[in-house]
Amino acid sequence: MFRGVYRGKQAHQDDLDLVLDRAKKAGVKHMIVTGTNLEDSKEAKALTSQHSGFLFSTVGCHPTRCSEFEKHKGGPDAYLAALRELIHNDASVVAIGECGLDYDRLFFCDKATQLKYFEVQFALASETKLPMFLHNRNTGNDFYTMIHTHRDKFTHGVVHSFTGDLDEMHRLVELGLYIGINGCSLKTEDNLKVVQAIPRDRLMIETDGPWCDIRPTHASYAHLSKVPKEELALYHPESKKKEKFTAGCAVKSRCEPCATGAVLHVVASVRNEDPAELAEAIWENTQRVFFSHLKEDA
Repeated sequence: MFRGVYRGKQAHQDDLDLVLDRAKKAGVKHMIVTGTNLEDSKEAKALTSQHSGFLFSTVGCHPTRCSEFEKHKGGPDAYLAALRELIHNDASVVAIGECGLDYDRLFFCDKATQLKYFEVQFALASETKLPMFLHNRNTGNDFYTMIHTHRDKFTHGVVHSFTGDLDEMHRLVELGLYIGINGCSLKTEDNLKVVQAIPRDRLMIETDGPWCDIRPTHASYAHLSKVPKEELALYHPESKKKEKFTAGCAVKSRCEPCATGAVLHVVASVRNEDPAELAEAIWENTQRVFFSHLKEDA
């Protein structure tokens, strides 16, 4: 969608460079491009090479795409080997994923296949010592059980776009995982209660763009009224429908990385914390998990 393509059709010109520029103006220092299968992981890596030091990527297979392991011309082992080859000695790859389980969309990939190929990706994390970028939707105890069983195989893990309840959050934090919050994590009052309770040293924020924007119907939206107008304009710039695309304007309902600041302000307001202080704490968490190698190189 940041290339102007929606459901396979070109709706407007490629505006990725404008998206990246808006992110930088809004204070974004690093961005992680998510690999959701082998081909996406290749594309993500290619993109990071064009924006070295600013863009980074993950390599892995999303639960809804796990049937690709068995459809691969060389079979599942060759698919895993191809993922492994993308990671080899490349500092721009900062995590394994996006991987996990998604039982809300079993029409894309059945449960047994998801479980089988989520499990094999722990080998990549074990071999590379990279953190895991994790996905979990409506899986009962299966996700927790899988993580618990393989917790010794990976260093850090972030359960991104978290929408679970308080009990689930606490159980995952007890396993040493981080909790990633975006617009989809802030829809309801119950969601906000979970955000209030996340330990500061286990909290991260994200956008999951182009998805998961903060909308007027969400419980989080009222908290944006506390953000100074000039600052909010950096996070939620003027937008138009894709059919009326104008260079320099965002696209309506398409979430961009510049919206990270809006997520920060909502989370800070919900937790009754100073946004600047909370930003520093979250930045430290993010550096610790994904970018510690940059500190070592400095």
